[in-house]
Amino acid sequence: MLPHEKELVKLLADKKFALIGINSDGDADTVNKILEREKITWRQVIDGTTSGPIATEWNVHGWPTIYIIDSKGVIRFRDLRDEEMQKAVEKLLAEMEK
Repeated sequence: MLPHEKELVKLLADKKFALIGINSDGDADTVNKILEREKITWRQVIDGTTSGPIATEWNVHGWPTIYIIDSKGVIRFRDLRDEEMQKAVEKLLAEMEK
């Protein structure tokens, strides 16, 4: 999945698109080492643990959990991966352009 996310970020660099990671892999030092090692360039929020406040509020029970949110802040898709995720994002971008 990670390679596809990297491709998507590059592909949509000039679009109104943001990929944001909510990271539950520990403290900032630990997360930053992971981001550097994996060459993850998109924004991250550090939730600390899998029972952190963001995971709890968003009712996340499995990782990764993916929410695709439209320009109005409405969750339109959940847990799509790879090509399905890209198609959903492209659909929402096309809707915005109308």
